[in-house]
Amino acid sequence: MAYYKDVREYLTALEKHGKLIRVSRAINKDTEMHPLVRLQYRGLPEEERKAFLFENVTDVKGRKFDMPVAIACYAGTTDIYAIGMQCKKEEIYGKWTHAQAHPIEPVTVSSGPCQERMIEGEELRQTGLDLLPVPISTPGFDNGPYTTSSHFVSRDPETGEYNMGNYRGQIKAPDRMGCYAGNFSGLRAHWNKCRALKKPLDVACVIGVQPNLSYAAVARIAPGLNEFSVAGGISGEAVELVQCKSIDLQVPAHAEIVIEGSIPTDMGEWEGPFGEFPGYMAHEGVGFFVNVNCITTRHNPIYVGFLSQFPPSESSKIRGTATEGVVRRRLADAGMDNILDVAIHESSGSWGYLVVKIKKKSEQDFDKIIGAVRLGADAGKILVVVDDDIDARDADSVNWALTFNMQPHRDVRILDAGMMSLDPSIVPSEDFGGARSALHKTGKCSVLCIDATRSWAYKPTSLPRREFMEGALEIWQQLELPPLKLKAPWFGYELGYWSDRNREEAELALQGKHFEIGERAKRERKKLQ
Repeated sequence: MAYYKDVREYLTALEKHGKLIRVSRAINKDTEMHPLVRLQYRGLPEEERKAFLFENVTDVKGRKFDMPVAIACYAGTTDIYAIGMQCKKEEIYGKWTHAQAHPIEPVTVSSGPCQERMIEGEELRQTGLDLLPVPISTPGFDNGPYTTSSHFVSRDPETGEYNMGNYRGQIKAPDRMGCYAGNFSGLRAHWNKCRALKKPLDVACVIGVQPNLSYAAVARIAPGLNEFSVAGGISGEAVELVQCKSIDLQVPAHAEIVIEGSIPTDMGEWEGPFGEFPGYMAHEGVGFFVNVNCITTRHNPIYVGFLSQFPPSESSKIRGTATEGVVRRRLADAGMDNILDVAIHESSGSWGYLVVKIKKKSEQDFDKIIGAVRLGADAGKILVVVDDDIDARDADSVNWALTFNMQPHRDVRILDAGMMSLDPSIVPSEDFGGARSALHKTGKCSVLCIDATRSWAYKPTSLPRREFMEGALEIWQQLELPPLKLKAPWFGYELGYWSDRNREEAELALQGKHFEIGERAKRERKKLQ
C-alpha cells in the first residue's frame, strides 16, 4: 500500500476508519474550537476520541475563513497514530525502530503543490499570516493565536545538515511570527552558529504535512540522522522536497502551507505567555522571531494544528510515542537486549515520568539504562525501572512496584541533569525576571532514578492462581456482566520463593483437606521461649 501523498488523503483515511468528525456549523477559532476538542480529553476514554475537521471557521472579529482547520488528526489517540503509521497499534514501535535503522534519503523535485499560490509583497504586508485561521489554543490565558503543528526547517550553516523540528509560533503581524525553539533544539544549534557568523538564520515553517513528517519532527532524532530520512523510513518511500522561493532551503513538496523567512541573531522579541504541555501557562520572555519573506500554499489549503496544553492531549501522544521509540533505540544501541517496554506517561506531559520494563539479568542493568536514556531536558526527570510482570503503562502497577520492590536508601539516585525550560518547578515565577535566561542563571535541574525491580526472590502475588481466575472469567461472561478491562497482575504467580510444602498445602486446601494441615501443625508444635 502506497503511503499518503498529502494530508488530504490521510484525512480521507481517518474518515474511512471512523476517526474523523466533520463540523460544518460555524465555529469561532478563537473562543470555541480548542475548547470543543479539549472536552473529549477531559471527558472521554481514549478509544472514543476523534480527530476534528472544522469546515466553517470564523474569528472574534466576525471574519469567515475560506480555509478548514484540522485538529488532533496526527495523534489524537494511539489508534489515530497507527493509521498515520499505516500499521497496527502493536506494530508502532517496531516501525519506529525500523525507520531509524533504515532511513530513506529525501529526493528533490522541480515543483510541488505547496507552491501553487504565493503571497508576497504588498499582499504579505497587508494580510499575510492573517489569512491563516490560526486558533487561540488556551482562550482566556494565551495572548494571541500561535501555530502549533508548525515544523520549522533550518540548515546547519557549516555542514549543510537539515533539521525539521516542531516549535510554536506566535502570530505578531502579517509578516512576522515568533519561534520558541527551546534550549536544545537543532534549530537553536543552527542559530548559535549563525550568530557566531553574524548572519540571520533562514527558516521555513511548514504546516499541513503527511503524518510521517510530523512524527519525525517532534522526535529527538539521533545524530547522523535527519527528520526527512527517518520520515522516509516510516513511509517506506523518499520524501519529496522542493526548493523554497526566497531562501536556500528545501521543504516537503506536498505541504499545505510554507512560511519562508529568517530569524535575526542580533535581536530578540517579547513572546508569550502560552499554555504548554506541562499543564501550566509557560512564562513570557524575550525569544526568537521570524521576519517573513513570503507564504506559499496549495490551492484551497487546509490548516492543521496540534491540541497541546494540559495532558493528555494530541501533543503528549505524538511526543510520547516518538520519545518511546527513540529511547528504545538508545537502549538497543547500548547493547540492552532485555528491554520489554518503554513507557513515558502522558500525565507527565509525555516528558517527566519514564518507566522501563526489563527481564532482569543483573544488578548492572539499572546503571546501563541510566547511561543510555539521556534523562533531563531530553527524556524526563523521573526514571523507574520495573520487572517483567509489571505493566509499565499502568500507574497502579508501577506504584505497586515502587512501594514494595525498592528501598529509597538503596535503590534511588538523584543526579544533575540538563534543563527543560518549560518546567515551572525550576524557579519561582517571581524569580523568572521576564527573560528565559533567568533559568540558566539561577535554576538547577536534577533527575530521580529508581530501581523498582525486585532485589531477590519473593513469595507469590496474593491473587488466585491463573486457572481459577480464568474460570471466574468464563462465569462472568455467562452472567453477561459488564465488559472487563483487566489490569496486570490479574492472577497469582510464583516469584521464586515458594516451597514444596507451600505448594502441597495449597493443593490440600483445594481438596478440602485443611484439617490435615491443621494436624500437621499440631504435630510440629514448638514451645515458646
